[in-house]
Amino acid sequence: MNQAKTLLIIVAMTGLLVWIGDYFGGQSGMVMALAIGLVMNGISYFFSDKIVLASYGARVVTQAEAPELYAIVANLAQRAGLPMPRIAIIPEDTPNAFATGRNPEHAVVAVTEGIMRILSRPELEAVLGHELGHVKHRDILIGSMAAVLAQAIMFLSRMAMWVSPRDEEGRSNPLAGIAIMILGPLAAILLQMAVSRSREYLADDYSAHLTGRPDMLASALERLQSYNEQLPMQSAQPATAHMMIVNPLSAGGLMSLFSTHPPMAVRVERLRRMPIEAR
Repeated sequence: MNQAKTLLIIVAMTGLLVWIGDYFGGQSGMVMALAIGLVMNGISYFFSDKIVLASYGARVVTQAEAPELYAIVANLAQRAGLPMPRIAIIPEDTPNAFATGRNPEHAVVAVTEGIMRILSRPELEAVLGHELGHVKHRDILIGSMAAVLAQAIMFLSRMAMWVSPRDEEGRSNPLAGIAIMILGPLAAILLQMAVSRSREYLADDYSAHLTGRPDMLASALERLQSYNEQLPMQSAQPATAHMMIVNPLSAGGLMSLFSTHPPMAVRVERLRRMPIEAR
């Protein structure tokens, strides 16, 4: 169900992008919108891992440098039938983790120094199982597509500031331009948020079945949420916040409605209801 929902949302985002392009520039505008989307997706596909690792100052480490972390990931990757991903450590006290890379063969699992200090081994294993779930489902590619489509929609919507849409008789329609300028980015954000939330639930489920310990992931998520509220990540960026296992940005009150992550209470409750499986 989540997979089908994600596909529909990606199609909706593409349709919105093409519609805005067509509205502003007819067939040529539609072609331009598609070209923007393709170029941005291409850049994201090939270089997103390098860009995001650099933005967080993450360093890829060897087995000798992080033997326990390497052993956990290697064991989980073998169970999941995945190639061994590269492992990176972020010099950050706030506990968090994410996965990046365009496909399983080019995947990187990154963790902060803080997460390795505060979680027990079973909890850390559950978190890493969640990140491998993203790798298994190619969520990095899907998330990148959603992000760049959202950026393209926002870019075209901003054109309403300079190019006023026209009606069928060729008359200028500034109100339509203002509506697109406001509603286009809002729709893009909501669609991207829906994609991200669906993939987080899938990754939670995958970790629960891979490790057999949904209770450990629930415990880890509660602990990570608490630490991130007390000690927000200094290097967190809105463009990449959706990649983290818990939202590293402050999103209390009304802003929580626009979070790229599902409500933590819902995630934890779902995991607590799952059976513990012997491994």
